[in-house]
Amino acid sequence: MRDHELQYFEEILLTRKAQIIKNLTGVESEMDQLRDMELNDEGDYASASNDNMVENAIGSQQMHELEEIEVALGKIKLKQYGICEMCEDDIGFQRLKVKPHAKYCIVCRPIVEKNKH
Repeated sequence: MRDHELQYFEEILLTRKAQIIKNLTGVESEMDQLRDMELNDEGDYASASNDNMVENAIGSQQMHELEEIEVALGKIKLKQYGICEMCEDDIGFQRLKVKPHAKYCIVCRPIVEKNKH
């Protein structure tokens, strides 16, 4: 991959990383507010509990994405970005535009996902 392409994806990844960190900080703040709330009845408790579960699921997903972004940024520094971890072929430019932290090419991705389940 050319240097200008690496720089392009590095900027995308850094922007997404900043957004996730901002989101996670906001979630943490909301969680603190939920803990400090005075829950008056079972309905309030159920609503707060549901909000808590949703926030935890979103936070978990974003933490996972943040880890994948960190790996991708490391690969950019090593000039190994955009190479499938399974077949070692190039990951298509369009695929990387959609998912810049992709680890697998479009052919290997379904194989890996099938083996996970």
